Amino acid sequence: MGTPIIGHLVKAGFSVLVYDVDPAKRDLVVGKGAGFVMDTGEIARQCDTVLVCVGYEEQLNELMLGDGGMLGRLPQGSLVAVLSTVSASGMKQLHAAAEPHGVDVVDAPVCRGSWAADAGELLSLLGGSEGAVAKFTPVAEAYSSDVVRIGDIGAGQVGKAINNLILWACLVTNHEGLALAQRFGVDIDKLRPALQMSSAANHALDNWGNQTMAWFEDDMKIVQDMAVEVGISLPQSALNREICRAIKPRRYQVDKYGV
Repeated sequence: MGTPIIGHLVKAGFSVLVYDVDPAKRDLVVGKGAGFVMDTGEIARQCDTVLVCVGYEEQLNELMLGDGGMLGRLPQGSLVAVLSTVSASGMKQLHAAAEPHGVDVVDAPVCRGSWAADAGELLSLLGGSEGAVAKFTPVAEAYSSDVVRIGDIGAGQVGKAINNLILWACLVTNHEGLALAQRFGVDIDKLRPALQMSSAANHALDNWGNQTMAWFEDDMKIVQDMAVEVGISLPQSALNREICRAIKPRRYQVDKYGV
């Protein structure tokens, strides 16, 4: 999602510098109207707001807290917004590490998928102090049609985790329902639009056929780790994780579901 977000930021009038571990991304970034730098030190020196979009929490920690990490190089008054889906506890640790440097931290995970990123219609779930969120909101509005402060630091990541929990549950249930309907001879291409108008409507059904399921494993690990942290049992989520593993190689092939 990073590339369309870059384009929306540029269109909104922001001066954008980008670092990527893959130098081959340079032409794509420059084509969006942004600058490309070869090390994060340039970002720290020239930017007052840093958006982090990495795949995993370990990468976030290495980038910010590792040897030569950005956190120690950012000037006082800077803001770091984490767009990646990571744990709430990880965000709290980053926030605690940033405070002595006078750097604000906001968790800013996004929802709705790549199509929404392309259209500039993402949902940003923000967590952080009121001041930090107010400072970052105009940036988020450049690529989001909806921006919601969920609460203090980590709350945005909790919101994203719950979004993902429900998303994958809906995806599993959609497969089961449509597979059952097909076995009864119902044309699911006619049934699905009707369901979208019914009490069964859900985002995964609206986007049937478009979900790659690339991140379900990481998403559900975060959910289950959260459950362990607070001592709550989430049996359906654990089961859905296993079902998603089975669905992914033949997703949307409802004729193969349950056999």
